Amino acid sequence: MARTELHTQPLSCWRDLLPAAVLGMAAFLTQFDVTAVVVAMPAMAAELGFGVAAYAWVMDAYSLAFTGGLLAAGALADRYGRRRALLGGNIVFLAGSVACGFATGGPELWAARAVQGLGAAFVMTGGIALLASTYTRPDERARAFALMGVISGTAMALGPTLGGLVSTWIGWRWIFLANTPLCLLAILAVPRLVAESRGPAGRPLDWSGVILLTFALGLAIESLLMGRAAPVRVAVGLGASVCLLAIFAMQQRRRPAPMFDPAVFGRPVMIGISSLLIAVSIGYWAVLVYLPPFLGAAFGWTGSSVGFALLCATLPMLLLPPYGARLAKHWGWRRLFATAMLVLLAGNLTLMLVASGWLPNTGVILAAAATAMLLIGLGAVLAHPQLSGAVVALVPPDQTGMASAVTVVMRQGGFALGIAMLGASLPYEATAAGYAWPWLLAAVASASGLIAASTLLPDHQPQLLS
Repeated sequence: MARTELHTQPLSCWRDLLPAAVLGMAAFLTQFDVTAVVVAMPAMAAELGFGVAAYAWVMDAYSLAFTGGLLAAGALADRYGRRRALLGGNIVFLAGSVACGFATGGPELWAARAVQGLGAAFVMTGGIALLASTYTRPDERARAFALMGVISGTAMALGPTLGGLVSTWIGWRWIFLANTPLCLLAILAVPRLVAESRGPAGRPLDWSGVILLTFALGLAIESLLMGRAAPVRVAVGLGASVCLLAIFAMQQRRRPAPMFDPAVFGRPVMIGISSLLIAVSIGYWAVLVYLPPFLGAAFGWTGSSVGFALLCATLPMLLLPPYGARLAKHWGWRRLFATAMLVLLAGNLTLMLVASGWLPNTGVILAAAATAMLLIGLGAVLAHPQLSGAVVALVPPDQTGMASAVTVVMRQGGFALGIAMLGASLPYEATAAGYAWPWLLAAVASASGLIAASTLLPDHQPQLLS
C-alpha cells in the first residue's frame, strides 16, 4: 500500500508512525552532533593540538555550512525531490562523520565538520517537508511533528551527557563514527517508508543571496576569532562583513521573491523577535560550548562528569516546553519573552560571579554554578520554542515558509557569531577567572533581548499581519 493511501486513514497503530520515527532519527543525528561534541572538545584539542580559542571553529564550521546549506536546500528539495534531498544530505553527513572520526589535525576536523553541516541542512529541510507531505491529516501531522520534536529535543538535551560518556569510555572519535550505522539505516529505510514529493515548480534559487550571506557570516566569524592578535585586520574584516550584509539587503529589496522580505522583517516587532532569536543563541547555545572547559578549569571536571553537570542546563529544554506554551497563552509575548530574558540574564550574571572568584568556598561555588546552569536552561526553554510560533504568526500566510527558514538562519547565524564573540573574549591562557569575560558578553546579549522584548513586542499574541 502506498504511503499516500495509508495516511488517508487516522493513525491506528504504531506502524503508522514509522516514517516519522525514521525521519526523526535522521534529525536526531544532526542535532546530536551539535551538543555531543561540546563536552568532547577538550579531548579533541588535547589530541589534535589546538587551544580553547580554536573550539569556535569546531562548532562554527558546522554551523556556518548548515546556515548556508539551509538557504539553498529548500529550493533544491522542492525542485529535485525532498526524499532525494534528505538521502543525499544523509550521505554527505555520513561522509563528514567518518572524516571527523579519522581527522589527524584541527583544520582537517573543521573541514569535515563543514561537510557534516552541509549534509545536515539537507537532512533537516527534506525531513520536515517529507513529514508534512506524508502526514496530510491535521491530527496525524500534529502527532508526527510531536514525535519528531521529542526525538530532536532528546538529542539536544542528552547530547552533552552521552557525548561525555562516549568520550570518556571509548574516545571522542566514536561520537562521529557511531553515526555510521544510523545513517546506513536511514538510507535503507527512507525509500521503503516515505514517498517522494516535490514543491511547486519554478521556485527560484537565489545563489547570489546565498553566497553573499554565507560569506558575510564567515568573514565576521574569522575576523572575531583573530581577537587581539590583529586588531586592524579585525576591524577591516568586520567592516567588509557589514558591507556584504548591506549589499545583501539591497539585493533582497530588488528581487521579486526575496529570501528575506525587507517589508516584513523591517517592522519593529519583527526586529524585536529577531533580536530575541540572536540573544538566546548567544546567551544559551553559545554559552553551552564554553561551559565544559570552564567547568574543567574551575572544578577539574572532564568527560562524563561535565556531561552530567550540563543536565542542569539541558534537561529543561526537554521537559518544560509545554509550560512555556501555556504561559505564552496567559501572559502574552511581551511578558513571556521579557521574563525569559530576565531569567537568562540572571543565569549568565551568576556564571560571571562564579568565574570571578568572589564566592567564599567550594560548596557555595558549586551551588552557584548549578543554579546558573539551571537558570539559563529555564530562560532558554521559556523563549526558544515559542519564538518560531511568534515569527510565523507575524507574517502573512503566504510567507510562512520564508519566515520559518529565516528563523532557523537567525538562530544558526546568532549561534555561530556568539561562539566567535565569546571565544574572542577569552584570555590566551584561559583560567576559570578568564571566563568572566564571555559570561559578561552573554549577559549583555541577554540584556539586549530583555530590552527588545520590553519595548518592541505587543502585550498580547497578535493576529497574522496582512
